[in-house]
Amino acid sequence: MIKKLSILLIGLGMIITAWNAVDWWNQSRVVSYEPELKSEVKASPVSAEVHKPSPDPHSVSAETSDDYEKGEDIGELTIPKLGKRYPVYYGSDENTLTKGVGMYDTPYTNLPSEGGHTALAGHRETTFVGLDQLAKGDSIYLTENQMEYEYVIQSIWITDAEDRSVIVPETSSTLTLTTCYPFDFIGSAPDRFIVQAELAAQNEF
Repeated sequence: MIKKLSILLIGLGMIITAWNAVDWWNQSRVVSYEPELKSEVKASPVSAEVHKPSPDPHSVSAETSDDYEKGEDIGELTIPKLGKRYPVYYGSDENTLTKGVGMYDTPYTNLPSEGGHTALAGHRETTFVGLDQLAKGDSIYLTENQMEYEYVIQSIWITDAEDRSVIVPETSSTLTLTTCYPFDFIGSAPDRFIVQAELAAQNEF
């Protein structure tokens, strides 16, 4: 009886491991790795020298958060320093994050086209692997509704997972990336890795 139970538990463990491996593989595949993006990295201003244009709602048909359903495709995030492009979806629930990067839907955050604070989340072990390679002054690009927004990183820090001071209103156009930390932690990570950038330019495409 004990032998049969042991075999059953081992088999169950193998099934769970295989399931997690497939899930990890599927989530990792949503990110496009394009090494040539690294050659496009340009030196950008780092501090208050960053020009902060306000999103122009007249350049294209303006969207609002009410126009998107949870899990709907919004646009694309590009980080040249990492050579990666990420699909971005509306919402930060678990189902949405399995598809790619999620955009927070809160009373304190906005779409890029609305100005204010845009916040994105991704899993540390799949989507946002390598986010800790970024540095102050690196550029991040986010597209939405036929507009590309360039943000320049102003600060990077680590905070407690329960810190509620990260997802707050901002008076200027700000982009925040969040993921769990440490990156190599097994289980539910106790901290959050935060990258915050300010709008430097916007272009219609």
